Amino acid sequence: MLFVMSDHEPLPRSPELMSPADTGLLVVDMQGKLISLVPGHRRIVWNIRRLLDGAKALGVAAAATEQYPRGLGPTVAELAERLGPIPEKLSFSCGERGELFGDWDQRGLYKVLVVGIEAHVCVQQTVLDLLAAGRRVYLAVDAVGSRADIDYQTALRRMDSAGATLTTTEAALFEWCAVAGTPQFKEISRLVREPPPAE
Repeated sequence: MLFVMSDHEPLPRSPELMSPADTGLLVVDMQGKLISLVPGHRRIVWNIRRLLDGAKALGVAAAATEQYPRGLGPTVAELAERLGPIPEKLSFSCGERGELFGDWDQRGLYKVLVVGIEAHVCVQQTVLDLLAAGRRVYLAVDAVGSRADIDYQTALRRMDSAGATLTTTEAALFEWCAVAGTPQFKEISRLVREPPPAE
């Protein structure tokens, strides 16, 4: 059925879209000893840093985890300085740290944009647990990685088939922003115009 709207009435926003009012950014295990082994790691760190800067500008909640930091070291400094306290975990899934999501529940943040490493281990298990908990899950594919491409590609296909929504860093930034002509839009525009790092 075709719905005819008046010239003055905008279309309603799609529930598929993320916004600062309903979305949190989850940074999974971006630790120095492991990220350096992932192909394209400089671009992954760069994209996550841009997402964190965009989240700050737009009021998007952000949290992170570290997998066994005594063995894998701390989160890379460029990201850690943009995050609050980062809880550690032993389970591969971030679902072990349920307290991360308690505040988000109270704030009505039922969508989660997931980034980090490795795609086929901690990211994938986290995404599947979040989906099982009834959350809408988004995955910025250019801010996720694995040491081996077959693991990365297979994990993306599995998460997609399980119901996660694949997106990119730039798409997520503009989706959070939603409109042009604001101070926040100027900051997002600056972030998307940044030249990528040399590999």
